[in-house]
Amino acid sequence: MISTQETFNLSPYMAIYDIVVPKDNMLRQINDLVDFSFVLEELKNKYCHDNGRNAVPPIRMFKYLLLKSIFDLSDVDVVERSKYDMSFKYFLDMAPEASVIDPSSLTKFRRIRLQDVGLLDLLIQKTVEIALEKELIKSKTIIVDATHTKARYNQNSPKEFLIEKSKNVRKAVYQIDESMKEKFPAKTTSNEVTDELAYCEKVISTIEKEAHLVHIPAVKEKLNVLKEVIEDYEEQLYYSADPDARVGHKTEDSSFFGYKTHIAINDERIITAAIVTTGEQSDGKYLQDLIEKSQETGMEIKTVLGDTAYSGKDNILYTKKNKLELVSKLNPQITHGTRTKEDEFEFNKDAGMYVCKAGHMAIRKARQGKKDAGKNQRDTYYFDIEKCKVCPFKEGCYKEGSKSKTYSMTIKSTEHKDQEAFQNSDEFKEKAKSRYKIEAKNSELKHRHGYDVAASAGLFGMQMQGAMTIFAVNLKRIITLMKEEE
Repeated sequence: MISTQETFNLSPYMAIYDIVVPKDNMLRQINDLVDFSFVLEELKNKYCHDNGRNAVPPIRMFKYLLLKSIFDLSDVDVVERSKYDMSFKYFLDMAPEASVIDPSSLTKFRRIRLQDVGLLDLLIQKTVEIALEKELIKSKTIIVDATHTKARYNQNSPKEFLIEKSKNVRKAVYQIDESMKEKFPAKTTSNEVTDELAYCEKVISTIEKEAHLVHIPAVKEKLNVLKEVIEDYEEQLYYSADPDARVGHKTEDSSFFGYKTHIAINDERIITAAIVTTGEQSDGKYLQDLIEKSQETGMEIKTVLGDTAYSGKDNILYTKKNKLELVSKLNPQITHGTRTKEDEFEFNKDAGMYVCKAGHMAIRKARQGKKDAGKNQRDTYYFDIEKCKVCPFKEGCYKEGSKSKTYSMTIKSTEHKDQEAFQNSDEFKEKAKSRYKIEAKNSELKHRHGYDVAASAGLFGMQMQGAMTIFAVNLKRIITLMKEEE
């Protein structure tokens, strides 16, 4: 049950916050910047209002998740730090002497209270509204790109994933006390995940017996991550991979197993739209959604910047129809040719290959026909026949007994002349220089806020992580812009 009445903190110790949390503290600035009552408004229907004991205020639970994203902490560590960090307690609107929540409450809050809320769009909308109210957004340009996030669980070998996490714990311990090498249990030689789980539990038990190690932050944080991984495996031991994660391709020779977040930012480096998808999805087909979501926040858009993935024919026609300037170089593989089954085969600009709807990439390509022979040339892409034989989508695509599976497109040289002329102009080249801003933003998300690896399994968990991380990054950027205008 949640109370609909406003509560007041009557602790006699509240004045301590004025001493220990300075005005320039980031969390105090965020509290001053954002009216978090919108969280209560969105979640009030998820609680009972007249039965049961009082729940932890939804705004406080939301702020715990925000602290996790700002400081890249586990559930256990964010709760632990809120016991003694006065800036955390101030941000959470707690009395200095108040007790903290149980970390397991955060899992329940995520899974039960935040389902079906549309949190990603809601939080981006809120931050852009704040930026517009503060008159921080002056540009009419958005820059689009996609960043990949690896699944928390390795696609092929959960044992290797456990080995990596236990290794991180041991390395942290050895930096403090090398003599611990003699106390750790012998590594398992089995290939069974259950044996590796048992080994990890022994490592945890060994460390927890050492009082001089267990409370050191560098060791404790790695230990808590290993504990969370073990708990997840015990809940769903037979799932060796994230059920929603998919294989995506970064280049022709490299791939990843996980998710993509399609992002739009403005020239002020505030994220104005984001869409989280599985890893095999192509970048270009989300351009129109990113533009429309950005416009829904109140952004006025005249120019859109993107790499070659966004220069497909549909996007060129869409931007022309809506009187938008598209600063995206043409890719001859996509824009100069005609092809069939466009909804079943999508071009991956990083790898320079087509990907079928099952997520399998062509293994090679060949160009057929002579350039000046009076006929159009064709590019033919060859797929791995062994994958086609067992593919769930093979009906209507692969013919039983065939020795090869190919996909072809005809090369043209006359389409998109207007776009080609624009991309050769000085204006295009000057505007294209701003694309580095979104690459820097993607780097910030990954390296400062842990967005390189999914925090949990499943698409919903990834969307939750994206929502909180982007909200945190946008608030930090707004504070920076406000300081620059002072």
